[in-house]
Amino acid sequence: MTDPLQEIPLEGGIANRGRVVRVGETVRRPLRPTSSATHALLQHLGHVGFDGAPQFLGIDAQGREVLSYIPGAAVTPPYPAWSLTDAALVSVALLLRRYHEAVVDFEFSGHLWPQSAPEPYSGELISHNDPNLDNVVFREGQAVAFIDFDLASPGSRLWDVAAAVRLWAPLRDDVDITDARKGRVLERFRRMIDAYGLDQSERLKIVDAIHKNHDWLYSIIRSGADHGNAGFADYWEQAAPRVDRTRHWYQKNHQLLVKALISPLPEKKW
Repeated sequence: MTDPLQEIPLEGGIANRGRVVRVGETVRRPLRPTSSATHALLQHLGHVGFDGAPQFLGIDAQGREVLSYIPGAAVTPPYPAWSLTDAALVSVALLLRRYHEAVVDFEFSGHLWPQSAPEPYSGELISHNDPNLDNVVFREGQAVAFIDFDLASPGSRLWDVAAAVRLWAPLRDDVDITDARKGRVLERFRRMIDAYGLDQSERLKIVDAIHKNHDWLYSIIRSGADHGNAGFADYWEQAAPRVDRTRHWYQKNHQLLVKALISPLPEKKW
């Protein structure tokens, strides 16, 4: 018989690598200085009936936050084929839209949050800020929930969409893509933005937001590495060259990315 109190390590994540476990139908995670803000956010989401996030259940005897376990599969390497389909991509965009609709009336002042998005992308709502592949739970090939709200802070819809599309398209040079998404960056970029439903004025702003979001997130990782976080340090050591290549790729292809959202896709893949 399986021990109901057995702690099963969960894959994924960088900052809390090896410290997140499943116990029965719960997840136990380390507390942070900003945990109370995250708990208030999750309680709000539960109150308005949003089922795409864990429920906050309390603090355990070891001083860890206790969250509800969401059944399904997060996308961790090696990425399964179903996670790289356009259907999966669209489902992430639709889930993100539902999250924003659920969180827009959450009163977030009075809480201590992690680093906020820079202006002009801050203050509209609490953005998830890290909708990476391993932070989305899928069932039957469809995104059903976001997990790991550790970086959630005052941001905006545009900021979150920028984060999601650069990670899921993914928006980077093809030299850094080794799976079925290679050669389809523009097409997937356009498909995700269309699925979320950005209007014309937002489409003209999203490429700038993507570039700033890329630099913002990796500045957090670099800072964490510099301050002794082993997970961040290991990640930064292998990711730094790709991060630099991607930054230059954004600069080189800025107008092409804008054009991809406001006109028919070019026939030539790049």
